[in-house]
Amino acid sequence: MQVGVFAKTFPGSEPAGVLAAVRDAGFAVTQFNLACAGLPSMPDDVPDAVIDAIDAAAKASGIGLVALSGTYNMAHPDSRVRDGGLRRLTVVIETAARLSIPLVTLCTGTRNAEDQWAHHPDNADPSAWADMAREMEKVLQLAERHGVDLGIEPEQANIVTSADDAMRLISEMGSKRLRIVLDPANLFERADPKAARAIVAEAVERTAGHVALAHAKDRFADGRFATAGQGVVNFAGFIASLKATAFDGPLVTHGLSADEAPGVARFLKGLM
Repeated sequence: MQVGVFAKTFPGSEPAGVLAAVRDAGFAVTQFNLACAGLPSMPDDVPDAVIDAIDAAAKASGIGLVALSGTYNMAHPDSRVRDGGLRRLTVVIETAARLSIPLVTLCTGTRNAEDQWAHHPDNADPSAWADMAREMEKVLQLAERHGVDLGIEPEQANIVTSADDAMRLISEMGSKRLRIVLDPANLFERADPKAARAIVAEAVERTAGHVALAHAKDRFADGRFATAGQGVVNFAGFIASLKATAFDGPLVTHGLSADEAPGVARFLKGLM
């Protein structure tokens, strides 16, 4: 299990500088974002020169690119917005394939038209799931064509909120390209340490064999997000549970400052 970090944790729009910062903070791998190469996270085009710069920076730094962010609101109430997101995701998937990045991370979306990470009461309406599933079918066709896996993450504010939801979607889609990104802090909103540990352990067991990437974010008991190791998530238990399922993929932290990154790297590696 390798410890990594979101590339966007570090400032800069030049891949060489960003990936050097990832390395110097003590990480081995990263979830990359095209904003770290001077582009929008979901661009309309990625020039060859940018591909070359990212590839050269990864080789020079020794940092593995284990995932590429490709999030758009797959359940946006306006189909034209969804169409635009799908068009740009096509570019991201093509970019991942060119860089041999094995996983593109997605957002299963929300009926909230203003913020793809914000809850909306209509998320529970069957039509929201249906719209998201239709998008997923299109995206999986792209993934199959380019040999890239897709990662869905259970999030309390999105259509896929739980491990059960994620497994339901995988079953419905019937594609081995659809994988899970498991972030313990996104599996609940408020919980004490005992309850949080039980929720996380159950989710790890439920998704065993389908997790491509684990995230390391934390929550305080009152629901606020926290830097890994400062909240109610028992990361020693989370890592042990993942290992018990034979997971040996990357553990990538986010939701922290660049100044906090070296300490979190030491913390997580110490639990391995």
